[in-house]
Amino acid sequence: MAQSTKIKRMVEQVFAKNQRRLFNYKQIAAKLDLVSSEEKNAVILAIKQLVKTGVLEEVQPGKFAAVFIANFVEGIVDVTQRGAAYVKPTDMERGDDSKDIFVQKENLNTALHGDLVKVQLLSAKNNDRPTGEIVEIINRARTQFVGTIQVSSNYGFLVADDKRMYADIFIQKNDLGKAKDGDKVIVELTHWMPHDDSPSGKVIEILGRPGDHNTEMNAIVAEFGFSSKFPEAVEKEAAKFSDKISADEIKKRKDFRKTLTITIDPLDAKDFDDAISYKELGNGIYEIGVHIADVSYYVTPKSALDNEALTRGTSVYLVDRTIPMLPEKLSNGLCSLRPHEEKLTFSAVFKINDKAEILDEWFGKTVIYSDRRFTYEEAQDRIETGEGDYANEIIKLNNLAKIMRDERFSKGAISFETEEVKFKLDENFKPIDIYVKVRKDAHKLVEEFMLLANKKVAEYVSKMGKGTNKFTYVYRVHESPNEDKLKLFSTFAARFGYKVLLDNPNKVSKSLNNLLVEVEGKPEQNLLQSQAIRTMSKAIYSTKKSGHYGLAFEYYSHFTSPIRRYPDLMAHRLLFDYLNGGKSANQEEYEMMCKQSSSMEQKAADAERASIKYKQVEYIKDFVGQTFDGIISGVTDWGMYVEITQYKCEGLIKLANIHDDYYEFDERNLCIIGRSTRKKYQLGDIIRVTVAGADMVKRQIDLEMESTAMFKSIRKNQDRFRKEKERGKKKDSGSRKRRR
Repeated sequence: MAQSTKIKRMVEQVFAKNQRRLFNYKQIAAKLDLVSSEEKNAVILAIKQLVKTGVLEEVQPGKFAAVFIANFVEGIVDVTQRGAAYVKPTDMERGDDSKDIFVQKENLNTALHGDLVKVQLLSAKNNDRPTGEIVEIINRARTQFVGTIQVSSNYGFLVADDKRMYADIFIQKNDLGKAKDGDKVIVELTHWMPHDDSPSGKVIEILGRPGDHNTEMNAIVAEFGFSSKFPEAVEKEAAKFSDKISADEIKKRKDFRKTLTITIDPLDAKDFDDAISYKELGNGIYEIGVHIADVSYYVTPKSALDNEALTRGTSVYLVDRTIPMLPEKLSNGLCSLRPHEEKLTFSAVFKINDKAEILDEWFGKTVIYSDRRFTYEEAQDRIETGEGDYANEIIKLNNLAKIMRDERFSKGAISFETEEVKFKLDENFKPIDIYVKVRKDAHKLVEEFMLLANKKVAEYVSKMGKGTNKFTYVYRVHESPNEDKLKLFSTFAARFGYKVLLDNPNKVSKSLNNLLVEVEGKPEQNLLQSQAIRTMSKAIYSTKKSGHYGLAFEYYSHFTSPIRRYPDLMAHRLLFDYLNGGKSANQEEYEMMCKQSSSMEQKAADAERASIKYKQVEYIKDFVGQTFDGIISGVTDWGMYVEITQYKCEGLIKLANIHDDYYEFDERNLCIIGRSTRKKYQLGDIIRVTVAGADMVKRQIDLEMESTAMFKSIRKNQDRFRKEKERGKKKDSGSRKRRR
């Protein structure tokens, strides 16, 4: 970038940050620490150019100010893998991406993915997407980056794992620590001005050598902003709690210790958030209690534990480990509803009849004693065989759950039964098998009663207060899908012979459900399910009530997992306060915590996907050279993404590696087309692919078309035959010479 251009952008930033102030060129030069005559002349030239383009105006002789204050917008940066970005204005409605501001790489001015920035609008012709230039970074989303370090004699560079980090980080020799060339490390960003070619940083942690299991898993944890360790102050605070519950505390609570109570969880679960109690009251009426770990008893507002839990927002579940939101003393000990132990809980208790109608409800603090810990497999066995301890109770709970589930679907809930990829690992954490987790009635039983508690708690609080004086609460919000996205999905589904009816908004969910049922077990199942989910808005946490579209609930909260989700802890605190006559909490404060929780939830999901991708690549590398059936799951201008249907692993076929024609990307129809043959490949097509490579460090699978792989094999054999023939000729020639 030329010096004059850099200075022009620096001048723009000064005016953008001080929109109501006047400056002359000397004041601007002083603010930018520009002292030479050449630099000052560049400032004068920059001001003249900005006046000419209408960015600045000369308010007084020799004094200038920014114009069109309304042309500056705040938003969050979303960097693409190619280095350009979109800025989503902070005041834009959720799900509406039509007004995202496009920013070219040269106009990012050091802004990184996730940063809160101020962007100056440049132009928006007709109905085109607006474009802009970032003039101020209000808040950095992150300052630590994970990657591989390249070390020379006097300095080093970090090549970040995150493809959205478009600049390598320069590290001076003194800031390298003990890092060696090729190490995977964490680097803290220390300095980056718009006129710098690269950001500067220092190594703060050495993770190990790339490709090592623990190195890569720890890198994923750090890459998404989490930590496996808790601060010392947090651990000390957790250690102070007694393992015994005082008699005084028990007296304050409703006692369920003599009521049959069970937990149903995965086989490898260590933290048990929820338990279900069961009591027959006679005349076809049952008392069903949903008992949730009372984390709020231990984690009090503004404590070290609370601050750390809010920062983390959620527990993170990677393929081989869990990064908990709370220290183990709480998550796996005091708060976990382990069998044959008295535990403090916050409960939603319902009287239900045989038709699964709610006759009465009660919310409050309780104490329980879990009689039995079931795995999902054990509970499922009771449902299928009718045999074993507590089989009758589990079967009754399952029957009630089925009625409630059918009612939800009749009211428009959508059945997203997504495929969850799981791994079987050996003692060295190497994947030896990939399988898809199957959700059966036992899973759905627990889910349905948790949904009931979440829904009823939200409804209860929503009715508190009058008019504009409604009580602040934390809701799980899922808005209706964008119409344009629905139309695109309908067109896409039609290619497979499925119909999505869009003429009546009330029939959309039913139509989607019919599609999801029809597609089950077919090759295109995973593709259509994932595309349907992408059509939906993202569920978030908010104090603003707008319902949950996917569940067809008018009000919905997260109340049932406070060990692993911070919003549930907030929900507990608020409900308890309101039950005891407290006033409505500060909405602005809780909305900020909701946004933090939503952000960390997304990062946790990204980290989980990254760990799955890593293990998929590790597994598939043993199949390099082998050919499989695949379904085209994504099409771009650089290649096609193909899911190997047998193992649910996605890889990339680069367009440059398809040799039977020159292929071009058709964005409108989401396909690639051969220039000469007009041969077309589009989303959902089933093709044969060969595994060409598996890069564990990049978490990337490279695929080739079967025909391309065969071509390469033939070429390789031809080359080998040619070389052998040449060697034979040389040998024969040598023999003739010796005979002569």
